[in-house]
Amino acid sequence: MPGVRRIVKTVAALAAVFVVLSALWLWRDPMLLVRADFARQRIAAGLSLERLQAGDHRWVYAERKAAKAGAPTLVMIHGFTGSKENWYPLAQRLSGDYRLVIPDLPGWGASERQADADYGFVAQSARLSAFLAALAREPGSPLVLLGHSMGGGIAALTAADHPQQVDRLGLFDAAGVRFADNRFGTEVLAGKNPFAVRDQASLQRYLDTVFHDDAAKPSIPWPASTAVIGWRKRQAVFEQEVLDRIGRSEERFLPGDRAASIGQPTLLLWCRQDAVIDPSAMALYAERIPQAFQVMLDGCGHMSIMERPQDVAEAVRYLVAEGETR
Repeated sequence: MPGVRRIVKTVAALAAVFVVLSALWLWRDPMLLVRADFARQRIAAGLSLERLQAGDHRWVYAERKAAKAGAPTLVMIHGFTGSKENWYPLAQRLSGDYRLVIPDLPGWGASERQADADYGFVAQSARLSAFLAALAREPGSPLVLLGHSMGGGIAALTAADHPQQVDRLGLFDAAGVRFADNRFGTEVLAGKNPFAVRDQASLQRYLDTVFHDDAAKPSIPWPASTAVIGWRKRQAVFEQEVLDRIGRSEERFLPGDRAASIGQPTLLLWCRQDAVIDPSAMALYAERIPQAFQVMLDGCGHMSIMERPQDVAEAVRYLVAEGETR
């Protein structure tokens, strides 16, 4: 039928135009696919994007309001080469009982980066304190600070040095102590960046290093993989500068040293197969924080918050409830 054939041709033409436009968008902005997937995860977790000037930097963060007034505020701090999106799987598993605040640290993700600025443990802890002070909080809302990897070292320093700002603390696979030797630590001490990404092989090495559970590893198909590789190559100098500061300078073990001043209810959580921050680090933190309760998960690596988000969520709920009994 002529009418049907015209409709079919029109639909086919529109589809062809859509394919061409999509190809052009991806050519001009190859990270579009990555950002689109991040947006999908953020929406699924019920989070919105917010911005805040705190201290000397502009922060971008994801937030979900709590269902009840005065609910605990959970602030989640990502690790080295990470971003706020690392926390989205956990955010999806935490109910509306909590207000969630998940920032990109200054220098990382969508937050501001300044030339020649210091992004080590001490400087970032001071910035995090300024961020916490700038957050609008309802009276009676306890603040629970959660930190992963490098973010754990920053969170430990903040809880120790600004106890009035932090009511409870969670350290997940946290940096900042002298753990048992492994390949990652040896390469860092030698001045290398074990997380460096230059090509497809090093991207796969990076993923294999931080993840143990193959099922939890992010799938990065072409052309997104090419975009991620290009973006990580452009971050190489910055990453090395930060790693030299947190992994080789005089402040590399400062979070562990200052942890002896942490008096808040604390959760220490590690994965047994962590190939980045060896699980021996948990016992070292526990020596300095005797009131902490410890959770060791099996079958996961450095990215506990992405590999075992349900188990981490249950531990966080226990931390909040345990803190309320004190």
